[in-house]
Amino acid sequence: MTFSALEKLLKTIEERKTAHADSSYTASLLAHAPEKPICKLAEEVTELLIDVMKGDSNGATKEAADVLYHYLVVLAAADISFSDVLSELESREGVSGHAEKQNRPKTSI
Repeated sequence: MTFSALEKLLKTIEERKTAHADSSYTASLLAHAPEKPICKLAEEVTELLIDVMKGDSNGATKEAADVLYHYLVVLAAADISFSDVLSELESREGVSGHAEKQNRPKTSI
């Protein structure tokens, strides 16, 4: 397994941020950010969960790929780099999940 597909996808999404909305699906999502990418991510997560609940691993795998793509588009729309997300994960390494959650600032949502 290699992460070259992920690296290519990240690069393509970044390039689409300046592309015309009619030029690609990614550009059309980004042109209507944040609402459209967020709605698509929510839709794909729902489809993934349905396939997991049905025990459809083939369908769930395909939906997981859709979720990953739409998640990355949402990050791009919000100008959050995937590298920053990975750095956050690395900062949590070795910290108990319970401790990490307890130390999070409280949110109003």
